[in-house]
This record gives sequence, C-alpha cells and structure tokens, in this order.
Amino acid sequence: MAAKNVNVVLAHGAWADGSSWARVIAALKLEGVNVVAAPLPLTSLADDVAALDRSLARLEGPVVLAGHAYAGAVIAETKAKNVKALVYVTALAPDEGEKVADVFYRAAPHPLAPKLAPDDNGLIWLPDEAFKNAFAQQASADDLAVLSAVQRPISPACITVPVGRPLWKDVPSWFLLAEDDRMILAETQRFMAKRMGATVRAHAVDHAPIVTAPHIVVEIIREAIRSVAA
Repeated sequence: MAAKNVNVVLAHGAWADGSSWARVIAALKLEGVNVVAAPLPLTSLADDVAALDRSLARLEGPVVLAGHAYAGAVIAETKAKNVKALVYVTALAPDEGEKVADVFYRAAPHPLAPKLAPDDNGLIWLPDEAFKNAFAQQASADDLAVLSAVQRPISPACITVPVGRPLWKDVPSWFLLAEDDRMILAETQRFMAKRMGATVRAHAVDHAPIVTAPHIVVEIIREAIRSVAA
C-alpha cells in the first residue's frame, strides 16, 4: 500500500475518547501509516472543529480524515486544505443548515436505544446499560467495561447548531454502514450516505465497529488511503 506520505486522522464520537480507536491505530501503525487520534472536548461543535483543526495543523502531507458517529459532523466542518478524503464510520452527516440532532432523530429510535437528556450540569451522559444494549452490543464484557469507564459526556451545543457547507461535497467520502446499529439506524445511515454520494460498505456490525470490528474499519480506511496516494 502506497501510504507512507498519507496521514490518517481519527475523530472519536460522543461518549468516547481517542482510546476507542486503539485497535484501528495499532493495525494502521503496523502498516507504516502515520495516524493520529484527535482529542475532541465535546463541549460544542465549534470547539470540536477547532480541536480537530489543531491536530490537522501539526501534519504535513495529505490526510484521510475519519470520524465515528457524532464526529461525522465535526470532520465535515474543517476547512483544512490537507484533508483529501473522508471516512464515515456509522457517522452522522448533516447537510448545510441542518443540525446533528436533525439527522440523529430523523427516524423513530431503536427499541433498545437509550433515552437521552442533559443532567444538572447540562451534559448528556450515556447510561451504563446502553453500552451493552445499543452502543456496542457485539463487544466483549471487558470492552464494555472500558467503554463505560472512559466515556466523555457531550454538550447539547454539539448537536443543536446548524452546520455549514460540509466537506463531503468537495472531497471523496467513504461510509461504513452499520446494519446492526441501534444508535443511528441503518436506514438513516443509508439516507445520508446516498445524498453524500459516498462509497458505501455495508456490514452487519454494531454502532462501535472501531472496537468490535476494527478490521472492517481498517480496510475502508485503506481504500481511502489508496485513492489519495494514487
């Protein structure tokens, strides 16, 4: 794989941190890819985009930018010129003028999806039982314990503001469609991926394939790398 000059930047979603990408990072590093997990504060969409931009500014050369879940909105907001391809991992892709919440709540939720609401501090946490019921139902008990322990809450300010012109209108995109996702339903993912004109790879995985099926995620990132390297 001609990837030595292509960077990969990974953006985590809500209720997660960069460690959620650990297996993807390890696999890409073994192939000699320069890979970075951008730390997002999850305090507002603008804050998250700014944090992502800081990570992108540290890199020289073209970038394949991947986002999981909520981070699909974040990666599409960057104006960094070195981003040459986007990879959506069961991610949200609002169009210009839409809010993240518009696409997240586009369809009726899965019966096992958690009910979400801000706490007394104005932050939205994922209930512990939701990790095994909806977020990563295919994960091992050990993985579920880690996911729950390291979760980071998300602010409503991340999902209630309209987005600008998304980058997926201007650069190639790939979309891992998770057919067994209980957080973002497959029909919603299919709707978003179609209007994006993304290259779709559908698999029977849950909402967290970066943990439960990292080999599938890595293969899609490889496709994007090969496209950029060519």
